Amino acid sequence: MSRIGRAPVTIPSGVTTKQEGASLLVEGPKGKLSLDIPPAVTVRLEGEQLKVERTAEDKRHRAMHGLYRALIANMVHGVSTGFSKELEISGVGYRAQLQGKQISIQVGFSHPVVVALPEGITVEVPKPTSVIVKGADKHLVGQFAANLRRIAPPEPYKGKGIKYVGEIIRRKAGKAATGAGAKAGGGG
Repeated sequence: MSRIGRAPVTIPSGVTTKQEGASLLVEGPKGKLSLDIPPAVTVRLEGEQLKVERTAEDKRHRAMHGLYRALIANMVHGVSTGFSKELEISGVGYRAQLQGKQISIQVGFSHPVVVALPEGITVEVPKPTSVIVKGADKHLVGQFAANLRRIAPPEPYKGKGIKYVGEIIRRKAGKAATGAGAKAGGGG
């Protein structure tokens, strides 16, 4: 048995689940999400827990077992507490600001980059160099944060760009100042 797939998903108070055909609907205070369950996996509600079981023992079914249990756990967590990713912008004149349903980012281009917020995502800009992406869908939050980071990934010499909070950027040494040894080499 899959150790991840075997663990039941506990449903917190305020979250409801409903199965309609091959879809599982999860609704909570942060929103509602749905997931299509393949025939390789069955989901049962036992009290306040969801149990995910597989229908066969071949390799594909075993892989689906753990995957769909994790996806369901992420849905339950997302509609109850939500997910967030925090980005920080570093560089002289680099900043972000919220403009209604869009975020405008200035990162050294001749123009600001304007990105529309997808449905189900909220963005906070507590200060011009900090962006917080929030939402109920873990995949959507991570993908939108990655799309923002891709606008200007941090470069290794000065560290300018957009990075995740806590991300470690390996820095490179720039051109070293050459001493008298390099000048004495003579030319020809």
